[in-house]
Formats: sequence, C-alpha cells, structure tokens
Amino acid sequence: MEHKGKSIRPFIGAKNYAMSRQFYQDLGFQEIILATNMSYFKSDNLGFYLQDAYVKDWVDNTMIFMEVEDVPQFYNNLLALDLPAKYIGVKLIPIREQLWGSECYLHDPSGILWHFGAFKAEK
Repeated sequence: MEHKGKSIRPFIGAKNYAMSRQFYQDLGFQEIILATNMSYFKSDNLGFYLQDAYVKDWVDNTMIFMEVEDVPQFYNNLLALDLPAKYIGVKLIPIREQLWGSECYLHDPSGILWHFGAFKAEK
C-alpha cells in the first residue's frame, strides 16, 4: 500500500483544558479553536488536537516525539520559557544522549510526555 499522507495529527487530552491551551501557546504553538472543547495547535506543518477530555490512563501513557533541528538550542529555549515555574506538574528533563541521537523531555500540565530530539546523521 502506498501512503500519500500529508500529516499525522494525534489527539491528546487535557486535565485542565484552559491551562493546557495556555501552556501550548506559551510553548510556541498557534491555536486554532475548532469547538468549545477542542483546538488544533500547529507549528509550521506539525500539529495536534487538544481535547477537553481527561482519561488518566490514556493521558498518563501518551508520549509524543517531535524532531527538532538542534536539541541544545531547543532545550535552552525551553529553559528560557521557565514553564515548570508557571505550570503545576510541568517537568523539564535535560538532554540525554541515545544510541540513535539525543533528546530532552517535557511533561505538560496533564502529564503528557513530549520528547524533543534529533537523530544522528547517517554515515
């Protein structure tokens, strides 16, 4: 089967919808309100749907990987935002080197774990 997809847009939940909306705006995503209980957040060609829905087991097991060009620069930008001081439950975890590349981690206010990483160049 040949895929001719243009994007993948996961749906994620929010424990506190208003807080999560502000968090993702602070993180630099542009919000497009679709309904009173759902928004689309985008950055260039990347995006996801945020829902005013919270199922603990679902949210606690949600992870999203976003590939970035420069992990150290991205991490420093995250540090400058000081999101853990602004939002309860938000945690920023420093860069870790992996066999495949490097990444840093950010837990959103609901507990969703974001991985921001870059792959090693192929030799």
